[in-house]
Amino acid sequence: MKVGSVETIRDRVLFRLREIPAAIKFEESIFALPFAYTGMILASEAWPSWIIFIWISLAMVGGRTLGMAANRLIDVKIDASNPRSNDRHLPRGVLKRIDMVVLIILGFALLMVSAAQLNRLALILAPVAAIYLICQPYFKRFTWMANPLLGWALAIAPSAAWIGVVGELSWEPVILSLSVAMWAGSFDIIYHAQDLDFHLKEKLHSVVSAIGISKAFVVARLMDVIAIVCLLVLGLIMSLNWPYFVGVLFAGLILLYKYKIVSPKDVSKLGIAFYRINAYVSSIVFIGTLIAVLI
Repeated sequence: MKVGSVETIRDRVLFRLREIPAAIKFEESIFALPFAYTGMILASEAWPSWIIFIWISLAMVGGRTLGMAANRLIDVKIDASNPRSNDRHLPRGVLKRIDMVVLIILGFALLMVSAAQLNRLALILAPVAAIYLICQPYFKRFTWMANPLLGWALAIAPSAAWIGVVGELSWEPVILSLSVAMWAGSFDIIYHAQDLDFHLKEKLHSVVSAIGISKAFVVARLMDVIAIVCLLVLGLIMSLNWPYFVGVLFAGLILLYKYKIVSPKDVSKLGIAFYRINAYVSSIVFIGTLIAVLI
């Protein structure tokens, strides 16, 4: 093989390595990771050993990589038709389908290896989580529940982290996961309000396309209220210290502010600032939990 050919292959590999994080929005891992760490800390009732922290982190990275790569691969034709998403890497040809297939395999392998290092129950349930993450993109094709069901894809994280620490599941992480499902599902309902015309045209299903933007916003607000109530109930059940409740209070205020940014009459600000709200909510709850457990 000529040197030029070797350099060309190397350049292509390096190019893909640079583009893949952006293609699967790796930076958005900050949305779910803090809630996973919240579940981990609550299960440990302290900061766990670093080895557990590392394996839980790697499992979450593997699961999210698997889920996002599957989403990009399964929805490539939809993304290509949608004006909002037709500049993504697969529709533009920047990356190829085989790249997503490789990511799915690597993400699944990382998830399974990490789960195996934690405990038996984590290993048994890891494939179940993987199947759900892979199936989730199909929901929009046949049910308006696609948005809440996406919320449950993120809600796996805190219960999975809890199981990773103690090797069993109880009501506490389920309540935390319910909160995450409501919070993430609410965000997804509002986010897809900008796709209403496209969904109606392509006969795709969402809460917004089923009941309209105004009613969908009411549902989203209700889900956010349920999310905060679940967090409060969890704090009371586990007798957590006051910093936890301060964190929940600030999270509630941020969710309230979310509806100052967007409304049924104006969804034009569904951009980076709106995305950051999710990161603020999960991070603040995590920080409040960490302080509450450590003091």
